[in-house]
Amino acid sequence: MGQMEKAHTQPLMSYKDLVVYQKAYRLALEIYRVTEGYPKDELYGLVSQMRRSSVSIPCNIAEGYRRGHVKEYVQFVWIAQGSCGELETLVSLSKDLGLMGQETFADVYARQD
Repeated sequence: MGQMEKAHTQPLMSYKDLVVYQKAYRLALEIYRVTEGYPKDELYGLVSQMRRSSVSIPCNIAEGYRRGHVKEYVQFVWIAQGSCGELETLVSLSKDLGLMGQETFADVYARQD
């Protein structure tokens, strides 16, 4: 995918060079850390859904990039954006249900930009 380049004209060697991928990957790791402390009765509810949606973000970025065509990449970025919206809702629900503190909420919410 040599056509896609960084703003400073260095060719991207991998989707891992994309800042958006790096941020999405770190967000997924943070969601796993945060949800470790959730009650066991949420394992198949919010925990599972939050983890799936957070992992979907970097995975779709990577898959779209690897497909090698800009149109497909853009389509997968839109899918990642949708997963980010899903995660945003789940994070808000977690806070409002008292499963996530305000400080953690603010940190996780800010990482979604």
